[in-house]
Amino acid sequence: MKRILVTGGAGFIGSHLCKRLLNEGNEVISLDNYFTGQKKNIVELMDNPYFEVVRHDVTSPFFVEVDEIYNLACPASPVHYQYNPIKTVKTSVMGAINMLGLAKRIKAKVLQASTSEVYGDPQVHPQKEDYWGHVNPIGQRSCYDEGKRVSETLFMNYHHQNDVRIKIIRIFNTYGPNMHPNDGRVVSNFIVQALKGKDITVYGDGKQTRSFQYVDDLVNGMTKMMNTGDDFVGPVNIGNPGEFTILELAEKVIDMTGSKSKIIYKPLPSDDPMQRKPDISLAKEKLDWEPKIQLETGLKKTITYFDELLKENPNIV
Repeated sequence: MKRILVTGGAGFIGSHLCKRLLNEGNEVISLDNYFTGQKKNIVELMDNPYFEVVRHDVTSPFFVEVDEIYNLACPASPVHYQYNPIKTVKTSVMGAINMLGLAKRIKAKVLQASTSEVYGDPQVHPQKEDYWGHVNPIGQRSCYDEGKRVSETLFMNYHHQNDVRIKIIRIFNTYGPNMHPNDGRVVSNFIVQALKGKDITVYGDGKQTRSFQYVDDLVNGMTKMMNTGDDFVGPVNIGNPGEFTILELAEKVIDMTGSKSKIIYKPLPSDDPMQRKPDISLAKEKLDWEPKIQLETGLKKTITYFDELLKENPNIV
């Protein structure tokens, strides 16, 4: 049994990771300030005597004895990370410093949940880990993009300077149960709008592409990365290379929900990437990992989750 700290443990991805780690027989501490995380995501885990819940903000130091740290804490959707951009930068940067400092003191292995946003609006397609990105450092999205890029820098610096055992993954678009219904991400937006019979909002012409990864595949990749030897630190792309236009996704959601929703078009937000698709050859080689869950299968599970959520809370906008 390992003792494992998960920052952002009550969030969408963090809650799935906590569940997986507990099921594998570990002791797990969830650290969250509940800015975007929700206690309901982890309430089913609270009966487990090996699960501990701590309300704490990673921008302040935290002291604990653990074997491994998964650093997930940071608002990850544009609606949330643009709400308080200074706080977003502080969470990424100071959170990384605090978790790296903790890992250094207690000699723990620490994984950074970075993001495909480090590639910005990419000029290389698909994106490989050696691509440096095309990011606007002063744009609306830069608080998140640059915060995560600095986090990667810090992880590498602590590794080279202080021999901290690190892992860096770059997460591509992920969806599934426990997503926040108002997080502004395209999958949750479309499903909630379709289930409520509202117009589905597509920004731009809908021809921009995304690659959608079901959360179970991501958690598999995260745990595989954490369990690799110390000689491989990453970064490594964890995403589904299946590529769909936003319009294709909207039409698929309407079809799968049986909705009468109409598709409406609004102006594209600034710095919104036109293409996003991971090259996962490194993950296949180093982790023996690739996604298993196809879009239709994952969407079916996610639609069921939101359908039940809306029945309990019909006032969700």
